Amino acid sequence: MPISLPRADIRPGITVRIVQKQDQRAGRLTTGVVARILTRSATHPHGIKVMLEDGTVGRVKEIVNSEP
Repeated sequence: MPISLPRADIRPGITVRIVQKQDQRAGRLTTGVVARILTRSATHPHGIKVMLEDGTVGRVKEIVNSEP
């Protein structure tokens, strides 16, 4: 099982790939820019939950570009 990214590595403005709830079984990833971090804890076993600028909500699986 892959290790999830810590909340400290994720901040608004960076580009990430997330998995939405309805896409978890298929593993389909959505790419977008983080608008808000929704998970309050430092880590989460399934990934930090974020809202992208387009309103999409999901858990971060990859950081594409850490520069805002």
